[in-house]
Amino acid sequence: MPSQAAPDFDISSVDVEGFHRELKALREQLDASLGEADAAHLRKIERWGRAATALGAATCWLAPNPLSAAALSVGRSTRWLLMHHVGHRGYDRVPGLPASRTGKGFAKGSRRYLDWLDWMLPEAWVFEHNVLHHSHTGEDADPDLLERNAEGTLRNPERSLALRYVQLSLLALTWRASYYAPETLSSLRRKGRRKGGELTREELKELLLSCYLPYSAVQFGLFPALYLVLGPWASFSAFCNSVMADILTSLHTFLVVGPNHTGEDLYRFDSKPESRGERYVQQVIGSANYRTGGDLNDFAHLWLNYQIEHHIWPDLPMLKYREVQPQVKALCEKYGIPYVQESVWTRAKKMVDVVVGKTSMRKLAPKRPAQDAGVAAVPAPAA
Repeated sequence: MPSQAAPDFDISSVDVEGFHRELKALREQLDASLGEADAAHLRKIERWGRAATALGAATCWLAPNPLSAAALSVGRSTRWLLMHHVGHRGYDRVPGLPASRTGKGFAKGSRRYLDWLDWMLPEAWVFEHNVLHHSHTGEDADPDLLERNAEGTLRNPERSLALRYVQLSLLALTWRASYYAPETLSSLRRKGRRKGGELTREELKELLLSCYLPYSAVQFGLFPALYLVLGPWASFSAFCNSVMADILTSLHTFLVVGPNHTGEDLYRFDSKPESRGERYVQQVIGSANYRTGGDLNDFAHLWLNYQIEHHIWPDLPMLKYREVQPQVKALCEKYGIPYVQESVWTRAKKMVDVVVGKTSMRKLAPKRPAQDAGVAAVPAPAA
């Protein structure tokens, strides 16, 4: 296994409370500017996703083809995007939006079939992602810490590198069903207590009946059956295009989700942050952005290209991340905090190198005493 990359960042040298104060002031400005522009932008992105779905549905019966599959995939990825930001309560305080576009209403109950039908339970995803991942980013309690999750399997040096690449490729094509559905469900049922091992019988039953069955019945059963009125070939073509769309959706989401917190230049943490300011610093140095700017570019990245800003403030509307990104980057430069931003392809390569064991993530250097660091000591929060 490659040796751990040498640390090059000392958090003791950062005025974390000053950083926190400036971020707090910036957030107050953002909250004051919430309005119709954010609501209109959300509706616009929803229309894009619906248009893609309509194009796929209108053409998928002709023959198995990449255009229809890609259009259906864009529609499904858009619903993932909406769940990510609406589920984070990013639009709860935006005026003029219905309850179905708030964290309390989106994909809840029967609205799961309207808003976000995917391989996983919406409530399980909310707990695993919003609560566990965002509260423990890069820590051992983070269920999405890829470097740790790959230990013993993809990072196992006893397996050939070629085999590890094949395994990772298969994971990328199926990860919503093969990884995320069981991981989110077990996280919810075990209340975040990592136990490892196989799913219990009860968990496996729920996975099959509440996760796999609804999604597969709708996407691979009901959807193709609608085209039987046009003949068996039309139904078969719709089925093939739906399967291809699911593979493309998994590949697309894996490409933009996986690299956000994985790379030899990003940090993982052995302990919890000691203050709110230190937590913000850890969110920055444990995350990476992709290329930002423009609705088409941001849409293609599912707005996960603003991962640093999103991890500082998970509950902001999509449009606000674009507005605030230059200011957050400038603040990081001011306080000497590493701010990583590269193309998604560069980040994907760095993620792959970590997952297959060619490189390792960084860890923070031990803190220096306050008098040596040149900043005031930050007291630990009360228990």
